[in-house]
Amino acid sequence: MTDEISPPRIVVGVDGSDLATNALEFAIEEARLRQADLHVTYAYAVMASPVTGSTGRDYYEQVEAEAKAFLEKIKDAAPPTAGLEVEWLGVPGNPSEVLIEASRDATLLVVGSRGVGGFRGLLMGSVSSQCVHYSHCPVLVVREGH
Repeated sequence: MTDEISPPRIVVGVDGSDLATNALEFAIEEARLRQADLHVTYAYAVMASPVTGSTGRDYYEQVEAEAKAFLEKIKDAAPPTAGLEVEWLGVPGNPSEVLIEASRDATLLVVGSRGVGGFRGLLMGSVSSQCVHYSHCPVLVVREGH
């Protein structure tokens, strides 16, 4: 029995923003440098019923279709990924929770940070902050202008 060593895996969170595009660029470069697989993850909200915890079938199918279309737009606008193993994932759920879960078997998690202007702009956004505090691997936070 041989133990196959799987390649490193880099997870990057995308949401269509300019900072997420910058994060994707960093993640692609890191994947090339580390000869890693790249998992591009878009987390989309699905409203669940507070009583039953379920969603209406038609509603969920519509949201899922819209999320897939949105992810395709991100993919079409992405920098070239030739030579890389890339998986494009649309995952329903809270972005922080989805990315933290995706970090379990990852070598690196890459996220953008929008933050806010002024003094508060020195702080990270809520998703990046949650990822930094609870991720299962190192986190690279890409800030504006980098």
